[in-house]
Amino acid sequence: MSLEARDIHVWLGSREVLHGVDLSAAAGTLTCIVGPNGSGKTTLLRAVTGDVGYSGSVTLNGSDTRRLRPWQLAAIRAVLPQAATLAFPFTVAEVVRIGLQAGQEGDHAEIVGAALGRVGLAGYAARAFHELSGGEQQRVQLARVLAQVWEPVAEGAPRWLFLDEPVSSLDVGHQIEVLQLARDFADAGGGVVAVMHDLNLSAMFCDRMTCLAKGAIVATGTPAEVMSDTTLSRAYGCTVRVNRTPGNGVPFMLPQAIGG
Repeated sequence: MSLEARDIHVWLGSREVLHGVDLSAAAGTLTCIVGPNGSGKTTLLRAVTGDVGYSGSVTLNGSDTRRLRPWQLAAIRAVLPQAATLAFPFTVAEVVRIGLQAGQEGDHAEIVGAALGRVGLAGYAARAFHELSGGEQQRVQLARVLAQVWEPVAEGAPRWLFLDEPVSSLDVGHQIEVLQLARDFADAGGGVVAVMHDLNLSAMFCDRMTCLAKGAIVATGTPAEVMSDTTLSRAYGCTVRVNRTPGNGVPFMLPQAIGG
């Protein structure tokens, strides 16, 4: 079972922002979409999840997503956007329950507390969402999408997490915690596709990496295949030097200030 997006074109007004992009992701893997600001990462994720109009095709677990009803999609995939605005004074538990009710385990109320525990917010259920810090709110929203697809595999089919910059407001400790959670979901048989800015964190956790620049694919493959001096320098428009960690050889990049 997999995600297959083929020849994706997206226009915003008269401007084409994605130029025939292909994206593949397999169940049991964590796939990261990386690239500079304005490269089309979020637009690609929004096209794949049906939140923006596109031409091309998207299949999930073998089904054309355009042919699936909203409740069918909600049962197999959950989407974490970059930001979510709430118009009402919900408690933390009520926010997480939104995801729970959208999924297949809506009658399992204990999942709310379990999901909050998974994101390091045990004991926060009764607190007002709007009184939390930005990072805490981001983790509550992650608990919401986790509750929606609580079991990574249901009825023999994988479920999916689509995460848009899931660690953008978090300190390094919580960044690792959240990405480990995504890693665990994939290792349990689910599929994860995440838009990421941090190349080093992406390389630490993901199986596959797709690098975009100016609305087109620059490279796709394993982190070791994508993170090369040539590829990243081309994508980011600056000189980049990639190294490897001792032992396991995970690629990493150390930025240097110009003239420093």
